[in-house]
Amino acid sequence: MTVEVESKMLDKPETTTRAPGAAGDDVAKFRTAVIAKLTYAVGKNPAAASDRDWFLATAFATRDRIVDRWVTSTRQTYSEGRKRVYYLSLEFLIGRLLFDALTNLEMLETVRAALGDLGVDLDRLRQVEPDAALGNGGLGRLAACFMDSMATLSVAAYGYGIRYDHGLFRQVIKNGWQQEYPEDWLSFGNPWEFERPEVTYDVGFGGSVEAVALGGDRKKQVWHPAEQVEAVAYDTPICGWRGRHVNTLRLWSARATDPLRLDAFNQGDHVGALVDQVKAEAISKVLYPSDATPAGQELRLRQEYFFTAASLHDLMRRHVDTFGDVRSLPDKVSIQLNDTHPAIAVAELMRVLVDEHDIEWAQAWDITQRTISYTNHTLLPEALETWPVPLMERVLPRHMQIIYLINALHIENVRKQFPGDDALLSSVSLIQEDHGRRVRMGNLAFLGSHSINGVAALHSELMKTTVFKDFYRIYPERMNNKTNGITFRRWLNEANPGLTNLLVEVCGPEVLDDPSALKKLEAHAADSSLHDRLAAIRRQNKVALARVIRDRLDIKVNPGALFDVQIKRIHEYKRQLLNVLETIALYDAMRANPAKAWAPRVKIFSGKAAASYHMAKLIIKLANDVARVVNDDPTVRDLLKVVFLPNYNVSLAEVIIPAADLSEQISTAGMEASGTGNMKMALNGALTIGTLDGANVEIKEHVGDDNIFIFGLTAEQVEKRRAEGIDEAGAIAASPHLGEVLDAVGAGVFSPDEPDRYKSLVDAMRHHDYFLVTPDFDAYWDAQRQVDAKWNARSAWWTSSAINTANMGWFSSDRTISEYARDIWHVPVLQTR
Repeated sequence: MTVEVESKMLDKPETTTRAPGAAGDDVAKFRTAVIAKLTYAVGKNPAAASDRDWFLATAFATRDRIVDRWVTSTRQTYSEGRKRVYYLSLEFLIGRLLFDALTNLEMLETVRAALGDLGVDLDRLRQVEPDAALGNGGLGRLAACFMDSMATLSVAAYGYGIRYDHGLFRQVIKNGWQQEYPEDWLSFGNPWEFERPEVTYDVGFGGSVEAVALGGDRKKQVWHPAEQVEAVAYDTPICGWRGRHVNTLRLWSARATDPLRLDAFNQGDHVGALVDQVKAEAISKVLYPSDATPAGQELRLRQEYFFTAASLHDLMRRHVDTFGDVRSLPDKVSIQLNDTHPAIAVAELMRVLVDEHDIEWAQAWDITQRTISYTNHTLLPEALETWPVPLMERVLPRHMQIIYLINALHIENVRKQFPGDDALLSSVSLIQEDHGRRVRMGNLAFLGSHSINGVAALHSELMKTTVFKDFYRIYPERMNNKTNGITFRRWLNEANPGLTNLLVEVCGPEVLDDPSALKKLEAHAADSSLHDRLAAIRRQNKVALARVIRDRLDIKVNPGALFDVQIKRIHEYKRQLLNVLETIALYDAMRANPAKAWAPRVKIFSGKAAASYHMAKLIIKLANDVARVVNDDPTVRDLLKVVFLPNYNVSLAEVIIPAADLSEQISTAGMEASGTGNMKMALNGALTIGTLDGANVEIKEHVGDDNIFIFGLTAEQVEKRRAEGIDEAGAIAASPHLGEVLDAVGAGVFSPDEPDRYKSLVDAMRHHDYFLVTPDFDAYWDAQRQVDAKWNARSAWWTSSAINTANMGWFSSDRTISEYARDIWHVPVLQTR
């Protein structure tokens, strides 16, 4: 079947009618399949089976349905000679997959009925499945949403990453402090993956480079690695909406080529015999090992090269097997770098083309640039990654040679184009010369790509004036914007079935395939009967979240209160601290004026701080200290509660987001690339309070000024303020609330056991407030009082809530992927409607 014919078939929803009794037949068939899997794959008698056994049996039976489609999709891609997209990402935060698969296969109710016949509760099994610990935050979740959308749109794609044994870490809060423990998500196996022991590649490190004469003046550089690590493939099928297409997420696990030095073992050195195995397997143990030490830096570099090299070997093998000639690579392959972590792909692809396929340098560089594209996710220079030159020369000596040559040719070209501009040459060089020579991986990714995109309109514009200002002067045509999106299948259909059913009823069933159909809800936004139904659905979701809070924290919260939510990685620029300080001010105001018509609030925080990020961990401690004081104070009763839910992950987000009334997106303007939590909560009807930062700008354009609470300095004003100095004593003195709040925190009101605990934090606020918490505080306070007023005007609140949901269709990741496919990858997209 041709792509064009299949596209026409998908233009309309399926209208096939099910034969009488077919639903019952489906239930019976699945019931039989589960029993068979329980018996022959899990090895358990139904009478003795645990919830985990039933989960495994159900997952295996579901996986069988996916595999049939997976084989068909792969066969079709090969038969049509389609161009493939390879998405390289250090993170894939895919979450639990059972409900995701059942939703996309449209089997949820069938499976619920089949298991019900067996006396098994599907919702209970949902809780048994661990979250795959393959990511940290927005970067990894975006990659997961993109994989869903690429499958939904029938883009022939592979995701490439690392199969982490323990992921980032499991966060435990002890006495208010974050503690890190290994994630054990693989301890009972992973029923969704297929190990591919036949798909292995040797990845080299260290060693030397030899120049081998080929005759005449020609020489060939031959890398002799001192160490080889084996990359073993594990495949997870990613099923698109309605099961029409299935792609592959291929993750690499590191293995030692010789797992045991038998000579050392036999000589009694039983520990030393395993040293090589431990060193090799450390590569795929944890996500983001601390780079605070030289050993940690080397492990991070080894991780990034390991998965990038294995992925390039794999896709090159597939391309050569299918099309024969590596010169056709840009016509049949598009490699997307998700942030700077896989930037070494530029040098590795050049090495493979020049050293292994004998392609002449200029042609290899043309192939590389036309094949690779790069997504930037940050305006923080430190997040663009740089590696010390001595480390690169030791770990990847051939790649360092290639980077030097790329840089020399690049600098020569720039010097011709902009003669006499030494500052420009220094800025765009791949080698940073000040404070120790380092390789700039962001510059390498930019130079080796034909397309460089930001992830929100503001972010993409700021890239042109900040981190890539000088590259934009030289290559303006390469830069573009692709505003992030989210998959509605998970963040609406699965996370909020009550709201989904209401939207289908009001907007029609086409809303499941066409996110733009949400717009029909806007015509009913002011309808009081709609408000009642929206409020009832939200309350049901809030009751479910309140139950989680009670079970995990032993804190009772009022589902009738406004649920004020900030869930994201803990970082100073995301300004959880601003939220905590406003919480203290609100607490003081409620005690001082208890008769005022305050909107009852539950302040909900969740997120992880990097293990070595002291200030972020201190902010978590402050949030927990404030929660302890506020929640124990009977004078505020149910007016104010503060909770910090530990170990934030996709599954916890699926409970919190449908229950959110207010979405906190309060980063320092100009520092958040996009954000996707803002989109998820607005889709589910939460109102946003935020700065003009990241995708907030575009959300504001879509929902309208009256349906969002915007406050604070703009990105331009932030830059100006920093230029003028960031000693904020004057701003603090002028604020009616902030001085008292900082005095209380600094004096130990919330830390009586250690009065000076927050002295450094308060001193930073007063004299070195780089993230401009204090100048934005009063504007934030005022915006929160506008939130109170709207919450107390019930009709106005629910009208705005409906308008938010109605205008989120544009923020679907299907739209984002369609833009990537059209503008960057040049691959066809099969429409879902």
